[in-house]
Amino acid sequence: MTKTIYLLLVLCLFTSCNNDDDANNDATNQTQCNYQGFSYLDNNNNDQTLIAESELNTQFFPNASNGPYGAPGIEIASSTGATPLFFTTNVITLNDTGTGRITLNNGNEEIVTVTCQRAGTAVGEEIRLDVVYGSIEVEFCVIIDQVL
Repeated sequence: MTKTIYLLLVLCLFTSCNNDDDANNDATNQTQCNYQGFSYLDNNNNDQTLIAESELNTQFFPNASNGPYGAPGIEIASSTGATPLFFTTNVITLNDTGTGRITLNNGNEEIVTVTCQRAGTAVGEEIRLDVVYGSIEVEFCVIIDQVL
């Protein structure tokens, strides 16, 4: 498990997530999630998927009564893939920026900065979140599996 976290951090230290906001409007995730899942853009401008969307379960909580941190929000989890992951945020409004929490297979929860780049609210709709931790930038481009 430690090797997976180390590999993730090393890969991400030398990458960015511009696959969603290219100035020329030709980025792969500009208008739809062409690379679904937990991904990043490598130094050669190639999309790299760390965890496929099929291994992620995305839950949307529209009500404050049952959402993360007592507010509407998103939970994204993977326990079936090679890298267990749990992510929560209340950043669900288009172009909103705030905080989220991510836990990878080492069990340590990290506070991250989240920007909502596509806001879905129903099962089958896309959610795209840019996630930054220090100099590491990755992206969730996922489909809502459940609305609770």
